[in-house]
Formats: sequence, C-alpha cells, structure tokens
Amino acid sequence: MSERKKQLVGRVVSDRMEKTVVVAVQSLRRHRLYQRTMRRTKKYMAHDEQNACRIGDLVRILESRPISRHKRWRVIEVLERAAERGRAVALPTVAELPPEEPEVEAIVAGGEPGTAGAGGAASTPQEEHR
Repeated sequence: MSERKKQLVGRVVSDRMEKTVVVAVQSLRRHRLYQRTMRRTKKYMAHDEQNACRIGDLVRILESRPISRHKRWRVIEVLERAAERGRAVALPTVAELPPEEPEVEAIVAGGEPGTAGAGGAASTPQEEHR
C-alpha cells in the first residue's frame, strides 16, 4: 500500500546553497473569527539534485523522506523560468561620461569663498558673534 505524497507549487526565493533551494508557497486561508481571506506564505527547503533552479523560478516540489535536518521536499520540475518571464535582464553597460569640471565658487568682492553676503557680511550665527 503506497501513500500519495503531497505536491506543492511555489517560487524559489533562495538558491545560495548547493543542491538546495528555498521555495515560498503561498496559500489563501479564511480567518476563523473575522472571515477575512488572508494570504499565508510558508517556506520549504527542497533538494535540487541538478542545481538547476534559480531565484524567481516557479517549481513543483514533492514530499519525500528526510534528506537533512531541514529538507523534506524534492524539486520534481521547473514549471516556469524567471528569465522567460522577463525578470532576469542583462546588466546595462556603463557609457563613458566626460569628466566633470569642478564647480568654481564666485568670490564676492572683499568676502571669502562660500559666503553669501557682500563685503564679507556674517552668514552664519557663529560668525555673527566673532
């Protein structure tokens, strides 16, 4: 007598580990008291033998025997690639920009560079007390 194993569909949110991906599965639940539909997201660690899944891929995972401490699911197929959906884009090329000329501050007659008033009038409260 064989049991039917659970299958879930979710989006890959992390592929940083070797032969392991983290899959986020969303489900809709009704709140028992308020009867409001709530979106629930649960993350599963799944075994990816070929290391083929990338972030953003839509995958189907199958319940399996414990593979490691946290892994109890296996990726059985990639339903949709992120690159085919238009999520992965090529990095833009950086064009060479001409070097910017440094800004030259206008020197007011009799004042220091950076002062706003004419004749060196105090522009900050600290300069007024000097």
